[in-house]
Amino acid sequence: MLTARDAVPDIVKGLDAGADDYLTKPFSFAEFLARLRALARRPKTEASAKPLKIANLTLNPNTRQVSRAGHELKLTPTEYRLLEFLLRRCGRVASRQAIVEAVWGLDSDVEENTLDAFIRLLRAKVDQNHKLKLIHTARGYGYCVRQDSEE
Repeated sequence: MLTARDAVPDIVKGLDAGADDYLTKPFSFAEFLARLRALARRPKTEASAKPLKIANLTLNPNTRQVSRAGHELKLTPTEYRLLEFLLRRCGRVASRQAIVEAVWGLDSDVEENTLDAFIRLLRAKVDQNHKLKLIHTARGYGYCVRQDSEE
């Protein structure tokens, strides 16, 4: 993660959100290159992330393919990141702020209605034509993916 936010809470949030490294601006280009070289030295292993599944929805992080009831879903990169974030927290409600930070980044100026619009687009692709709805709203707080139909 490359950012101007250099406070310890921001660094912790960035790393907890999934960043492998955190470099603040201004930065030394030599340090940046050294970090890239260190990353390149990491052992190269086959991607072994397990597919994320709930009901008849499957997201494969290795291939970035998503399917529901055997039919492939064509998601934009943002829709994919949003669905993956929610699936990794399956059954747990994620706050709107946590979703925005994870999907668009800590420095984003994404409005709440942008998140709502992406949720609507994702629901149209994931839940449309299926009796069992998987994407749920926690009114006034955020969203979650779960198998039951309780609202």
